[in-house]
Amino acid sequence: MNNIDPNTPIWKLTVEEFLEVSKNLNTESKYEYGLKGLAKILGCSVSKASGIKSSGILNEAIIQRGNIIIIDKALAIKLFAKK
Repeated sequence: MNNIDPNTPIWKLTVEEFLEVSKNLNTESKYEYGLKGLAKILGCSVSKASGIKSSGILNEAIIQRGNIIIIDKALAIKLFAKK
């Protein structure tokens, strides 16, 4: 199925071709934002996420400028698993 013409309209694709094309789309973001995002990554409350962030074990995965926090999800999980 690798021979799908890129100029083919979506409505002309078979279900199998469409699923193959859609598998290649990465819809998941590499980053989460804020303490709510960190809590979502770790599966905990926002207050617990704040405590973990303050402990410093995720410093390499977190970029913070003022009140804006950006977290690299993969790196945060890797660092959290180490400690």
